Amino acid sequence: MHRHTSSMLLAAAAVGAAACGTKDQAAARPDSAATVAAVAPATPNVVTVHAADYKFDAPDTIPGGVTTFRLINDGETLHHLQIVRLDSTKTFTDLQQNLAKPGRLPGWVVFVGGAGAPDPKSESNATMVMPAGNYALLCFVNLPGGVPHVAKGMTKALTVTAASGQGAALPNADVTMTLSDYTFALSKPLAAGHQTIEVKNAGPQLHEIELIKLAPGKTADDFMKWVQKPAGPPPGSGVGGIAGTIPGQSLYFTAEVTPGDYLLVCFLPDLKDGKPHFAHGMIQTVTVS
Repeated sequence: MHRHTSSMLLAAAAVGAAACGTKDQAAARPDSAATVAAVAPATPNVVTVHAADYKFDAPDTIPGGVTTFRLINDGETLHHLQIVRLDSTKTFTDLQQNLAKPGRLPGWVVFVGGAGAPDPKSESNATMVMPAGNYALLCFVNLPGGVPHVAKGMTKALTVTAASGQGAALPNADVTMTLSDYTFALSKPLAAGHQTIEVKNAGPQLHEIELIKLAPGKTADDFMKWVQKPAGPPPGSGVGGIAGTIPGQSLYFTAEVTPGDYLLVCFLPDLKDGKPHFAHGMIQTVTVS
């Protein structure tokens, strides 16, 4: 994809010309400081998405490259930001027509991640590489009432244009979470403080990580019972995480982690039997001291 030889020759010529120019200018002005200003590294493009009951407020078009999605939950219930790419020249209209049908979405709808669900009136984030193309923002959370929010119109089209300029680097992770069938493996224990977490899907199917801080004295069983029948205050708080993504992907999110018990859970349905992955054991409690 890159013309290595011609690019290297052009770059060498440019560097040589710049060096000669710098020497000539320094000789003409002995008092000048022949220094090169440090260039600040590029930072990810930040895209703010507001989630309400039941719609997204977000830009229609964003530039490609490393992007941080900041999800602000203005609603009264949980919402997440599931981003899907529409391949094979498909459009948002094609997606809407398929969402109206029962059954699985077609293969040209590619789940590429997004921000996990924060509590109402709070926010979460996800940093990821966004190639140019047609995308959509979706919310599949089904609380309350068991109806996925996409069925209530919580969808939005997104166009990503070709990246330009100097590309940003991906974040440096404090801890890596590797998702597989059906476990979460942490590179080291989750620590208190501001944490940058890398999420890798080792497959072989879609996975997500929702990070939930359990209320004091509450357990994973308490929270899952509440999910099945959400009556009264929830026994935990949504912190964020990474929405469903295909195998082989690495995405990042940040969170302010405070001491306590946390639940790691994947709610996605299994390809074989349709049961949620937590029913296959993809649920784990970790303690942060």
